[in-house]
Amino acid sequence: MGAESKVPQHIAIILDGNGRWAKQRRMPRGYGHIIGCQNLEHMCNVIKDKGVKYLTVYAFSTENWKRSRDEVEGLLKLFRQYLKRCMRSAKKNKMKVRIIGDPSAFPQDIQDSIRLLEDCSKDYDQMFYQIAMNYGSRDEILRGVTGMIEDARAGKLPPEGFENGKLKEELFERYLDTAGIPDPDLMIRTSGEQRLSNFLLWQLAYTEFCFVDVPWPDFHEEELDKAIAQYNSRDRRFGGVKEE
Repeated sequence: MGAESKVPQHIAIILDGNGRWAKQRRMPRGYGHIIGCQNLEHMCNVIKDKGVKYLTVYAFSTENWKRSRDEVEGLLKLFRQYLKRCMRSAKKNKMKVRIIGDPSAFPQDIQDSIRLLEDCSKDYDQMFYQIAMNYGSRDEILRGVTGMIEDARAGKLPPEGFENGKLKEELFERYLDTAGIPDPDLMIRTSGEQRLSNFLLWQLAYTEFCFVDVPWPDFHEEELDKAIAQYNSRDRRFGGVKEE
């Protein structure tokens, strides 16, 4: 990366292609997820070293439950291992970790690990790491609306959250899983697919997209640098106004 390259404050990544990567090597899909998880640990360090403040990754969607039982069980086993390792990584990197999505669908031991990880890292501020698990953006928005309706019935909605009788975006965003986190500047999806797959639909409204052909296990620092360079080559505009 060039010396004048501007590093995005917040990068979001759809970790795609683990199963296909394994299939190309005549290995079970679970092997691809294992290697993909190892790469995530490595790339998290690389991304932090680049100066990125926020990283959000799509690890398990609400639709992933439809995969084969063996694959889902393998992913759950991997989550159990990764969440424990993530505690060490969070401490080492002074990294605050937040799980976005609905964890209530996971087995109790995974829910307990999530709470422990979030609690032990809650005071760190060197990097902010969001892992989307049992996450779907439509589900997130519906849960947010439900929470807001409940608060409205209880008379808890602040009057400053409205302007001329209309709900302000800032108030609604408090009910999203990403409350308090800036929207991504750059979204990267690996493995060649060019769709969002129900990922951060609200938050990606003004985000730059980068779709790369390499599967996630092969996405390394060189590919990250290319994505950031592509980001820097674009004129960032918001409503026709160029970002300074």
